[in-house]
Amino acid sequence: MADRIWNAAAYTRLSREDGDKEESNSIGSQREMIRAFVNGRADLVIVQEYVDDGYSGVDFERPDFKRMMDDIRAKKVDCIICKDLSRFARNYIDSGRYLEKIFPFMGVRFIAINDNYDSFGERTQADSLIVPFKNLINDAYLKDISMKIRSQLDIKRKMGDFIGAFCTYGYKKSPDNKNRLIVDEDAAKVVEMIFRLRLQGMSNTRIADKLNDMGILSPMEYKVSKGLEYRSGFRANERVLWSAETVRRILVNDIYVGTLTQHKRGTPNYKVKKEVRYDESDWIIIPRNHEAIIDQIDFDTVQSLLKRDVRVAPKKESVYLFSGFVYCGDCKHAMIRKTVKAKGKSYCYLVCSTHKARQGCTSHNFSETKLEKIVFTLVRDHIDQICEIERVMDYIASLPEHQREIFNYDAQITRLEQEIQRFQDLKLNLYSDMADGIISKEEYLEFRAGYDRKITARQHSLRQIQEERAQAVRDSEEEIPWIQMFRQYENITELHRTVLVNLIERIVIYDAQHIDVTFRYQDKFKAALEYIARFETAEEA
Repeated sequence: MADRIWNAAAYTRLSREDGDKEESNSIGSQREMIRAFVNGRADLVIVQEYVDDGYSGVDFERPDFKRMMDDIRAKKVDCIICKDLSRFARNYIDSGRYLEKIFPFMGVRFIAINDNYDSFGERTQADSLIVPFKNLINDAYLKDISMKIRSQLDIKRKMGDFIGAFCTYGYKKSPDNKNRLIVDEDAAKVVEMIFRLRLQGMSNTRIADKLNDMGILSPMEYKVSKGLEYRSGFRANERVLWSAETVRRILVNDIYVGTLTQHKRGTPNYKVKKEVRYDESDWIIIPRNHEAIIDQIDFDTVQSLLKRDVRVAPKKESVYLFSGFVYCGDCKHAMIRKTVKAKGKSYCYLVCSTHKARQGCTSHNFSETKLEKIVFTLVRDHIDQICEIERVMDYIASLPEHQREIFNYDAQITRLEQEIQRFQDLKLNLYSDMADGIISKEEYLEFRAGYDRKITARQHSLRQIQEERAQAVRDSEEEIPWIQMFRQYENITELHRTVLVNLIERIVIYDAQHIDVTFRYQDKFKAALEYIARFETAEEA
């Protein structure tokens, strides 16, 4: 065996992800060290070089390592030479398995130059301790680097930096800072069109068909057309077209209102490569992080529409006027449209879906034309109320702040601050009472806990009042989006789908005389009425 010639593989590896950044670890320097080591050695001949540049040592899923193992099985190679053990692997368990079991079983000699390790040489008791210990150190080093990288990436995410290879359709990386998103004007126009069509009543499938008919590239094809090496598991054909699912993913993505949501998925640790989805509580969400493409109100409206059961009219692109908005007052299920023909004319009615499916309830048969007239009248009346609210709030905003008094908010804040101070003083006096023997230690602890609870409760109330006051000031000084939403329809002459989508939450039919219409932003509407009522009460006082 002394004259045996070993067919050696020169194996080199470099990863930018596990901290291998030193110049001494470059592929070139590793190669030169291996060649210098072999030079002049009669028992070693390098028959092949294997290079995994850009691959982590955390596992053995590396292309050239796999190719080397294939050559070992084919008896082309029977010796592996590395600069050191860390170039071979940084995984303590797997590297030990190769060195202690797999290579000896296959008759492979392993040499790590800097670690002075040669499996063909004489083994000492120290080797059995030192080599596993070095592997353990390499594993620990990789773990430490991985934790530092993960921590640094989380810091960047929390600062609003975009961490990803490819931007969401509609955005691109800023040329000045690759971690900041800017609007891609061409793609943004398509995103705006998708939201507009959905608001107009077009289904996701019809939107996808329309985009394909217009020859607009799907997000994947658009990225490829921009020269990006983009790959996705959604590709099924040679050319990827728009689909209903692609449209849906755009419609539900809050990145288009300026919110950056990251850390949704990732690997559990540095050894496991399979991605998992993180809990929503672990997501990193930064509102108002970049320029929005879609208004928040339009986005919220679309989210509401996506939850509704809407039906597209046969051979038409848009849904029926009341589709997804009308519900039975008894069984609470949706009411559906039914057409009845009589004397050559068609009459449309809304009927309970439960009754039509013969599962109970009653028909609640209601004329679509009659419902349209009723809802139109209610919409006009509600808009008139909101316009009056806007007029009063504009008047309040025109007054000096001292005259507005912010409706006794200041008085409430002062009262709460005084109560907090009083309970804190009483709490301080408790110790003196206990020291003087007026109260026992048990009574002292009980009274102190009671004062702490009262202080905490009033501090909570104080924060709420301060937030309400700040919001009241903002609302009185700025244009209120929900009021503008209603006011834009101040002069409507007929009810159409856009009005319904933007202004109404749901319509409930109980019987022919009892219909309940719930408008959107009811909580804000009531809050505005209370705001005005507080002002009027303050003026009367």
